[in-house]
Amino acid sequence: MSAEPPRLYFRQLLSGRDFARDDPIAAQMVNFVYLLGDTQTRECLVVDPAYAVAELVQIAERDGMKLVGTLATHYHPDHVGGSMLGFDLEGIRELLEVRGMKVHAQRSEAPWLKRTTGVSDSDLALHDSGDEVLVGAIRVQLIHTPGHTPGSQCFLVERRLVAGDTLFLQGCGRTDLPGGDPAEMYRSLTQRLARIPDDTRLYPGHLYGPEPEATLGQTRRENYVFRPRSEAEWLQAFGA
Repeated sequence: MSAEPPRLYFRQLLSGRDFARDDPIAAQMVNFVYLLGDTQTRECLVVDPAYAVAELVQIAERDGMKLVGTLATHYHPDHVGGSMLGFDLEGIRELLEVRGMKVHAQRSEAPWLKRTTGVSDSDLALHDSGDEVLVGAIRVQLIHTPGHTPGSQCFLVERRLVAGDTLFLQGCGRTDLPGGDPAEMYRSLTQRLARIPDDTRLYPGHLYGPEPEATLGQTRRENYVFRPRSEAEWLQAFGA
């Protein structure tokens, strides 16, 4: 008797390669966008849509999936659209014009998202840490990980952690941009994410290295942001 196919639909898409191939900003920023869904109900969520949102809708549709919601890790334009370096980037506002849906964000990120993208309160579904978003029968847990921005969040789904700019395979998100907080970043890395097992696969917000993903255990062993043994050491090394 053959085993049932996996119910989780999960795709990692690289900007400038898998979509937005003709966009030099997308190619330079090497953002990852993720599609998470239920292969039985054929519904999916998109994480951090930017650059060429119509292409992302088409990719999902070619897989037989329908986009029913958006997950935003944080407010920066390379993840959700808006003005950056003199360029206007497509993002959640343009996606909502194509397909009506809610944008799921941490409560403290709402004013930043609205200011950056132009979306309204009615476009947002605001959450607290530990909330879950259901897509079909797939549960996505929202983990508030401030530091890079006040409302940065990660998404945990079936031993996969979609981390946005909170944690990369090497390094972590900058804390010197508006809303950044190095002490909160330290607590996010060492406390808020500490309970997640080492065998969980880490999926970052950018391709900053040769590999697109790794286990959390490998990341904790090899990523230099985990070398300091105290908050004081961490702030001395990364707090500037």
